[in-house]
Amino acid sequence: MAAFLYNAVDAEGRPKKGVIEAVNATVARQSLRAQDLLPVSIEATTQKAAAGASRSLGRSPTLKGRALTLVTRQLATLIGSGVSIEEALGIVARQASAPRIASLILNVRDGVLGGRGLAEVLGDFPAAFPDYYRASVAAGEKAGRLGTVMTHLAGFVERRQKNRQTVGLALLYPALLAVVSLGIIVLLLTYVVPDIARVFSSRGADLPPLTRGLIATSGFVSTYGWMVLIGLGTGFLLFRQWLRGTANRLLWDRWKLRMPLVRGFVRQSNTAQFAGTLAMLVQSGVPLSEALEGAARVTPNRYIRSRIDETIRRVREGSSFRDALEAAEVFPPMLIAMVASGEAGRALGPTLERAATDQQSELDALVATVVALVEPGVLLLMGGLVLMMVVSILLPIVGLNDLAGGNL
Repeated sequence: MAAFLYNAVDAEGRPKKGVIEAVNATVARQSLRAQDLLPVSIEATTQKAAAGASRSLGRSPTLKGRALTLVTRQLATLIGSGVSIEEALGIVARQASAPRIASLILNVRDGVLGGRGLAEVLGDFPAAFPDYYRASVAAGEKAGRLGTVMTHLAGFVERRQKNRQTVGLALLYPALLAVVSLGIIVLLLTYVVPDIARVFSSRGADLPPLTRGLIATSGFVSTYGWMVLIGLGTGFLLFRQWLRGTANRLLWDRWKLRMPLVRGFVRQSNTAQFAGTLAMLVQSGVPLSEALEGAARVTPNRYIRSRIDETIRRVREGSSFRDALEAAEVFPPMLIAMVASGEAGRALGPTLERAATDQQSELDALVATVVALVEPGVLLLMGGLVLMMVVSILLPIVGLNDLAGGNL
């Protein structure tokens, strides 16, 4: 059976859109009519046409964040309960909240019904199922422990999504505060300060340097502000285009590891993601070299990824994992020490899991510290700018009052 995306109209004339599974388009139309729906359009969503079919819904065939977490947890629960893969995929598709997700899962099910392995079918949708995800599923199928592996995978995906939400929410307030404060300052410079400057000029007052600087800044923002915005936008687009080059991106990622203000966060975040993915793959039964390849593909920093590739080469040549990690010169000593302990005790999987937990804890502490410093820092900076503007306006007013009192 195949999945079909449909647009239909119910008995009251309301449009309906969704996914239906049928042998062919004719049977799909008959099924819709049996549900008192008038088919308007039906389009097959075979595996080869999945991307085009999903675009007909305005989306690309991806599973991000909560959607991937929910699908993985449902599959882990069903498969772990003894439900067959085909039936589990059908149940998950029927419970999907969005037609694009149902279409994607039904196409995966169609490939499995065609005799292909689940990991092989997931490879047809790399944007929805990352490398580490497919490697874990392949290991579970090979070892005959797919239910256990899916449970580990579901926990890992949930933790990863939670960590991303934690970081995003922690940085949301400082970012919003900075944007709003900066917008207010720009509005004051553009509309309020020029009127005040005209009042001072009409009085012929001798303005203090701070006020003259504020008026000059206001004039610059009013006259050239739009040019500055265009220049910043153009520079940002050119920078993004420059980053598309492989060598340029590698250079930029290496430079981030040397910047004093961001290198600690970049190193810690990449290490936590690398260690967590590697632990999950090793405990799923994936060979170390293949697990390293999967962990490398989900490591954001390209320079660290290149060093992991060098680590893989050393491991394949017979070097110990600990020595290969140390030679990479991008990982913290604690991770290397725990890897050495795991190798010596032949318990690399559990040791890597503890190391990943430690690295994530350090990352959480680092994020909490950064947020604790950023929030008051933004408040002090924006408050200082507003205070400077107020003082710049008040100084000449006080001068004019003194002049008027002297004349009396």
